[in-house]
Amino acid sequence: MSKTKKLVITGVAIIFALSAILIVRSQNGQGNNKNEITVGSIGSDAQIWQYIAKLSETKKAGISIKVKNFTDGVSLNTATAQSKIDVNAFQSYAYLVAYNKSSAKNKLGVLGTTYLEPMGIYSSQYKKISEIPDGATIAIANNAANTARGLRLLEKAGLITLKSSFGSLSGTNEIASNPHHFKFKEIDDTTGPRVIKDNTIAAALIGNTVALEGKLNVLKDSLFHEKIDQSTKDNINVLATAKKNQSNQNYKKLISLYHSKKVQKYIQSKFDGTKLEVKKPVGYLTK
Repeated sequence: MSKTKKLVITGVAIIFALSAILIVRSQNGQGNNKNEITVGSIGSDAQIWQYIAKLSETKKAGISIKVKNFTDGVSLNTATAQSKIDVNAFQSYAYLVAYNKSSAKNKLGVLGTTYLEPMGIYSSQYKKISEIPDGATIAIANNAANTARGLRLLEKAGLITLKSSFGSLSGTNEIASNPHHFKFKEIDDTTGPRVIKDNTIAAALIGNTVALEGKLNVLKDSLFHEKIDQSTKDNINVLATAKKNQSNQNYKKLISLYHSKKVQKYIQSKFDGTKLEVKKPVGYLTK
């Protein structure tokens, strides 16, 4: 064999070896700093990320963003945890914790905080909390994270009290006192704006993403809504990714882009101030 052929064969062998290393690194989540990032989102959040994707600042950050719209949070989280979607933007920290507890294998990690989207108590029949009659039926979400969130809001409004053991995934069995003898009906929380038109429902707990889609403004149309404080930190929305990708530097650039002045000005204008910016370290969520 000639010396030239030996060099060619050696070169080819080196290329195959390097390719194998890169494939293994990618499979282990170590070579995942890719420039194109697929962001999965739902409803109004998808609009925000479509706006961010078009910014010159995104290109300057050395990344491109592809937005994929979903209608179901569980399927979006599953796709993210399996790395079929790089990052998702739609859920509260409590919702993420609930998903991780229900998922045997694939777990999610938090990249950073984005905003508090206040949950509100809405009614088409009553104008004040005090007008809701004893024995009335109140609609609450049928998923653990939002059930607990709604019950905390009812307590804040002075309608019920909760047991000291009440947690982020607790339900109506953890109500300590219900002096107004309210009945609770669990609903698909995406149906809230339609449910409040039902005369058998006195009020409904509706998250802001769903409220916006139903042409409701939490600051103007709700009887009572959440504020930013320690009691609502579980409800802060986050950017999530597969646990193994939590340290990905390109993914973390999305947090900086989200909190830029240009993006915050757009969000404030587009959503009538109903998405309250929360710029906190990830550790704040677990304190």
